[in-house]
Amino acid sequence: MDGNAQLSQADDGFEIAGRKFTSRLIIGTGKYKSYAQNAAAAEAAGSEIVTVAVRRVNLSDPTKERLGDHLSPEKYTYLPNTAGCFTAEDAIRTLRLAREAGGWTLVKLEVLADQKTLYPDMMETLRSAELLIKEGFDVMVYCSDDPVYAKRLEDVGCCAIMPLGAPIGSGLGIQNPVNIRLIVEQARVPVLVDAGVGTASDAAIAMELGCDGVLMNTAIAEAKDPIRMARAMKLAVQAGRDAYLAGRMPKKRYADPSSPLAGLI
Repeated sequence: MDGNAQLSQADDGFEIAGRKFTSRLIIGTGKYKSYAQNAAAAEAAGSEIVTVAVRRVNLSDPTKERLGDHLSPEKYTYLPNTAGCFTAEDAIRTLRLAREAGGWTLVKLEVLADQKTLYPDMMETLRSAELLIKEGFDVMVYCSDDPVYAKRLEDVGCCAIMPLGAPIGSGLGIQNPVNIRLIVEQARVPVLVDAGVGTASDAAIAMELGCDGVLMNTAIAEAKDPIRMARAMKLAVQAGRDAYLAGRMPKKRYADPSSPLAGLI
């Protein structure tokens, strides 16, 4: 590995709410066959942050298998989320419980509009974000790919903006790259694609658009070989980031020969 490649991997980290991370791939803790498989996927992905659905994951009952028995909070940053919440009140109550249970203040907020699409209710999301930030939470927020709402969420103090690539769990990939690029261009905080990634090329596209990271769960957990997919996603995020930093060639309407035509024998 040459010096430039070493520098790229060693120093190209990012920061969320004053916390520095090297890995730009965040994975979830749902849908895996077991906590052990989840832990193996996190290791293969090289992740430093794992999302935790506070309402679904056992964090404290010592009589049952706990997430912390496999994914140590000392090794991974737990990111409590409000999966399954459909009102601001439910989301706020859930994150208050997370803070009481583990002292967590860096959180992922999602307030859903309906069961069918699992799209975010942006009015409720904005309202709950404002209240949580006033209570001292550092809020990473799941949102629609709407640049206007993304800016409003940043303006009220969210520490990371997380627009969906496609509906949660759909695996459809980045459906609106134009809006994702607009959100990235205007943001002063990290932007991470959250939801909709299905395979490695989707993760690479998100990073090539200039996103700071990607969050995924189903794409790894429901792959035929989750551990191998986790490794593929790690490489895709790294490749997409390098491609973005390298600056792609301009697209052209016609062919452009690699060798000059002048001076041919």
